[in-house]
Amino acid sequence: MAVRLSLRQSPSDSEFQEGCGLPWGATITPFAAVDEQGRQPAHGLHAQDVPRCDSCYAYINVLCEMERWSWTCALCGNLNGLPNDIADRYAHTPSCPELSSSLVDFDLDEEDDIVRGQDFQGRPVFVAAVDLSASEEFLELVKSALLAALEAISPGSLFGLVTFSHKIGLYDIQGAVPVVKQVIIPGELEARIPVDLESIMPLQSFLAPVEANKEHIASALETLKPTSSWERATAAGQSTEGVTMGGRGFGMAMDSLIKYLGAERGATFALVFAFLSGPPDHGAGQLDTQRYGEQYASKGEDADKALLPEQTPFYKDLAALAVAAGVCVDLFAITNEYTDLASLKFLSIESGGTLFLYSNTDEATLPQDLYRMLNRPYAFQCALRVRTSTEFKAARVYGHFYPDPQYENLQHIICCDQYATYALDFEFAGPQGFGRNNEAPPVAQVAFKYTVMLPVDDDEKYNRTDANNVNANGTASKGQRYVLKRRLRVRTVELGLSRNIYELYESADPEVILTILTHKIIQASLNDGVKEGRLLLHDWLVILTAQYNEFYKLARFSQPNTFSRLDVAFSSCPQLQPLPRHVFALLRSPLLRLHEEGVHPDFRIYLQCLSSALEPSFLLRSVYPILSSYTTPDKQAYPRHSLSRAALITSGSPIFFMDAFTTLIVYYSPTADLSLPFPPPQNCQLRALINKLKQERNITPKLLMIRGGHDNTEPFERYLIEEQDVDGSGLGTGMGFVSFLDQIGCDVMQYLK
Repeated sequence: MAVRLSLRQSPSDSEFQEGCGLPWGATITPFAAVDEQGRQPAHGLHAQDVPRCDSCYAYINVLCEMERWSWTCALCGNLNGLPNDIADRYAHTPSCPELSSSLVDFDLDEEDDIVRGQDFQGRPVFVAAVDLSASEEFLELVKSALLAALEAISPGSLFGLVTFSHKIGLYDIQGAVPVVKQVIIPGELEARIPVDLESIMPLQSFLAPVEANKEHIASALETLKPTSSWERATAAGQSTEGVTMGGRGFGMAMDSLIKYLGAERGATFALVFAFLSGPPDHGAGQLDTQRYGEQYASKGEDADKALLPEQTPFYKDLAALAVAAGVCVDLFAITNEYTDLASLKFLSIESGGTLFLYSNTDEATLPQDLYRMLNRPYAFQCALRVRTSTEFKAARVYGHFYPDPQYENLQHIICCDQYATYALDFEFAGPQGFGRNNEAPPVAQVAFKYTVMLPVDDDEKYNRTDANNVNANGTASKGQRYVLKRRLRVRTVELGLSRNIYELYESADPEVILTILTHKIIQASLNDGVKEGRLLLHDWLVILTAQYNEFYKLARFSQPNTFSRLDVAFSSCPQLQPLPRHVFALLRSPLLRLHEEGVHPDFRIYLQCLSSALEPSFLLRSVYPILSSYTTPDKQAYPRHSLSRAALITSGSPIFFMDAFTTLIVYYSPTADLSLPFPPPQNCQLRALINKLKQERNITPKLLMIRGGHDNTEPFERYLIEEQDVDGSGLGTGMGFVSFLDQIGCDVMQYLK
């Protein structure tokens, strides 16, 4: 579990916190194999034997004061007694994990562990839901992705195949010839399928063991064909003339499938891959896509504000149903038409899944993404809770989770991998803050309960191997029997206390600050529109710059004649220096660019979902790419350049490499020596870096090779953002970032007046 603080030295009170201008919070990556310093968790015994505070319910930890028969809680200061057996254990074993490490994994009660054999219950369940209201190219891409997935799915897992269009198709793939049973989806919004899917095909027939049925599954995939216009017209009671793609009853299909999988209480966890080729337009959950073509400007409306909210609560309600059923939905949208992901996204992100968007089938990395997703460790049935010292609290939590409807500050996460990251805001519980004479430092404790499914040998009850190290790929290497292990991971963090503004600024983590800002701006955009989000971000930088200049006595409020001494680059504080560039890049990103600039609303929603789950270093890379240069494919020239044409010219290097997280670009300048190999050979240093970055990412980045003077250079030049106007998409005057800083300086002076 990695916990990164935006300010390693905390403000002393709310006035100090508001005056500094920086967000105070943290990011949490709960299922990461190591903490933020690369340390692995210590392994305790049983969570039931770990004492908890009688007052705040925090777990005993390394920061607590210990006596022979009692202990003082590091969070609330309450004095707690110790039972005799635990007191004796601590007296004879002072190096107990919970008293010697800030990060500990505990097993929950062994009686809750369930060993599963050849029976249906408790085995990993994967279901592919495929849209047949699609093209041949779409289905060929989905088939290749599912064939790749079969190689990554653990032996002993169960696999099911369901299709949807104007009807639902359930496949029995446990024989040489696949059998499909179908049920029509009513076209009316309020209508429901009259029968349960269980009565059409028992779940035991639908879910097939993967290792014994790979060839049968492949054969079933080959039978998938697009639904004909005749079938769709007949179902709709229309003539075939003018009938195109449509009849996509996605909402009703997912509603029925979730109930189908959740009805078997022993099936602890199911992962659904939903492949969608366009907007749902049939039956319950159908979406009106005409709103995308409306002329909002002529009505005086903000197009971004109109297109970002969901148009129906159907998919949010469906996500709640999935959470209750233990079903996680990953949504793969392969389409270039408006699909209204603003409404659909809740089904994936609130059920613990991921939203993917591919604009076409030719360049889609779907097979690689699906294979990588299944090839890494994951936890399911997770619960995340943050407790703090009494003087402050976690006010807001951001990320992909489902909040508990009863208990405050308790988040449910159906499925969580080692990349999933959550952010939170701290705020003071009262005006007094920590107090200048407070001897006890502020403390935060993160508790993460989760379940992992581990393979077991026939002669073992269960495998004690850690979930993050099942094998090199994070998957089971053999065996058909599994144990469900319920675990508790506890991380206790001591927050330093800053004595002055200088200490606080020097303790800032710009990557975490950018992450929290991004979450806030996404939320503001969803609530009030993209324009409001842009204004809030711009104003935040103006206020921070003004507060910084005030504290460093470079400029004063009500003293307007200090422009020559104004420091908009934070020259006196290295930790804050990256922030203006980060804000400029965020304003130029598709997250905050306006509808008029050609940003598709579905692409914006996809980026919002992607950005709100990334850990800080990944998010920074997606917002502000790294540009490096090479003299040859085997020799790096400079590790980092500014994102400008001037950097390309002044460096004199022939080869440049752009890492923009979702895209990796190798660019050869027009003046590059023709003797340099293009593209770079597989055994060179640059290729090694590219392969390393691909392995580290949670999604598969697209790799582009561009030769200046021969190929289209626009995909590379679009990332040279420092020469672009912050309010437009063109290259402008070539003074983009410089002009932006000048504007910030003018706005700061206006604010100081």
